[in-house]
Amino acid sequence: MKIKGLRWWIIVLICLGTVINYLARNSLGVMAPILKTEMNFTTQEYSYVVAAFQLAYTVMQPVCGYIVDFLGLKIGFALFAVLWSVSNCLHGFATGWLSLAVFRGMLGLTEAAAIPSGIKAVGEWFPKQERSVAVGWFNAGTSLGAMLAPPLVVYVQMQHGWSTAFIVTGSLGFVFAALWWLFYRSPADHPNITAEEHAYIVAGQNPPVVGAGGARVKPKVTEILSTRRFWGIAIPRFLAEPAWQTFSFWIPLYLATERGMDIKQIALFAWMPFLAADFGGILGGYLSPFFMKHFKFSVVNSRLAGVVIGAICMIGPGLIGLASDAYTAIALFCLGGFAHQMISALINTLSADVFESHEVATANGLTGTAAWTGGLTFSLIVGALATTIGYAPLFVCLTVFDLVGACVAIALLRDRGDKTPAGTAAAR
Repeated sequence: MKIKGLRWWIIVLICLGTVINYLARNSLGVMAPILKTEMNFTTQEYSYVVAAFQLAYTVMQPVCGYIVDFLGLKIGFALFAVLWSVSNCLHGFATGWLSLAVFRGMLGLTEAAAIPSGIKAVGEWFPKQERSVAVGWFNAGTSLGAMLAPPLVVYVQMQHGWSTAFIVTGSLGFVFAALWWLFYRSPADHPNITAEEHAYIVAGQNPPVVGAGGARVKPKVTEILSTRRFWGIAIPRFLAEPAWQTFSFWIPLYLATERGMDIKQIALFAWMPFLAADFGGILGGYLSPFFMKHFKFSVVNSRLAGVVIGAICMIGPGLIGLASDAYTAIALFCLGGFAHQMISALINTLSADVFESHEVATANGLTGTAAWTGGLTFSLIVGALATTIGYAPLFVCLTVFDLVGACVAIALLRDRGDKTPAGTAAAR
């Protein structure tokens, strides 16, 4: 049976995997106030648990991307989904912050495949003019998973305990792995794609790079690292990721310690910034074709225009320290979530725009390592300074980071009107 618009069903499948991935990773942040009491660890020790995930995730993103490029999406993504599910379930057996950090590190090693896999799938299934929209929708899964975590995790925790909450969120990954294995194929191999859709996809893509005799070409890491287009994505991601790490891992603890909320209130409000983030990611995806259609921007410049708008909106989180009550603070967190995912969707799309199909996942993994290096460093800073200087100055830093990142992206990636796209040799 042929299915019209099959590429959008592929995005639904990718989005589902991203939701489950982020639901698992955000479970820890939701239960942090309870686990601190149950396991008797400090805020700084909690930052070490967070850092274990971030360090493993940082190191493994290019490795996972390379494995996915080498094995192919069907096998690679399914394999990593099984492994991250096992890792998250093991959280339920932690006895202290150290064992929790070990299991958290295992989760980081395996969840690192999600975004490179999603970006590679978008590169395979979508023409350039639709990629930012596709990334916006699948990237919404990151914030949807984070949004679902507070109510779901708190409900399971209150009914069955914190151990069961980790096992429940981890087990969902096995379901996704099975669905991915059953239904994912590349456009050239998918039995349900129409000839018209396949032709439309191919017409909007660069010709695939193949080796002698049609052999798969391996991505070359050193060549990727030597290009301007890599650093034009890596540096802004390094500067942007601290915001998302702060929202994902520190909002519940901030609301509990600085705003006096209990676990039920956190469940009621902590999901809101991630709902706003969904809208930001989706709107960011549609901004790019809007700028191309109405202002005749090139593909790359249309992405950069949206990044600039998102960076300006990131002024909101910098004002959280001035908020008079918890509800105003949550509203500013919502603006920050909206702005960050707008930036994230567009900067991630650029990986599929400026790199060849055989190196997209590797390149995205490498820029992801840069991003998570920034997130890891900033989380350790938050853990060390939040109890001394407070959260407000740290939130101001998030605003400054994204404004600087937007300037770097423009300087290194913009299409200067010489008819040479940023992905060609002129941008290397």
